Amino acid sequence: MLKSVSLFKGFSLASLALIILVLVSACSLNGNTLSNNATNANTNANTGTPPFRFDLIASPGIKACLPNASGNAVVVSGELNEVMTVSVRGLAPSTGYDLFITEIPNKPFGISWYQSDLQTDGHGNGSATVRGIFNDETFSVSQGGPTTTFAPTHQFHLGLWFNDPQVPFQKGCELGKTAPVVTPFNGEQHAGIQVLNTANFPDNAGPLSHIQ
Repeated sequence: MLKSVSLFKGFSLASLALIILVLVSACSLNGNTLSNNATNANTNANTGTPPFRFDLIASPGIKACLPNASGNAVVVSGELNEVMTVSVRGLAPSTGYDLFITEIPNKPFGISWYQSDLQTDGHGNGSATVRGIFNDETFSVSQGGPTTTFAPTHQFHLGLWFNDPQVPFQKGCELGKTAPVVTPFNGEQHAGIQVLNTANFPDNAGPLSHIQ
């Protein structure tokens, strides 16, 4: 009987040791998997290409009502797309704006693509971050349909518009106008005038054309 008890105890200790070994091995494998996933994520997020930075400047006439209006953008390239952050300063405080990618920086702007809203704080500063294709391959195309047809057309410029037409009108940004200027550059196609753009780059070589 004592031999049986002794054998049982020995078997139990061996089983317990085996279970502990299996658990440790499983934890080690899971840790390696998580580590590998994190490494892959970091590799995908970092292509080795340095961020591309450029300025946005005040649109025509804006300096008269917003003398310190300015902005800049940072584009970080990834494996599949880019992340772009646009930051602005010196704009009307606590105000909504709309960010677009455009074919050319000034009127008539060409083919344009709505990207994001941007809201300033009480000091007229703000930022918006968007993910997409923001490089030398950025384009739109229409091969036909109920509206229009056009060939592949690149869009390499940025533009920022007042969301509310009343804001620039009340701030005196539209000298000589008796009513607010209304443009289609927001989700309701009832926006104000442009406040910032990338006319500091040539029409046919906007900042996004410099990103590969």
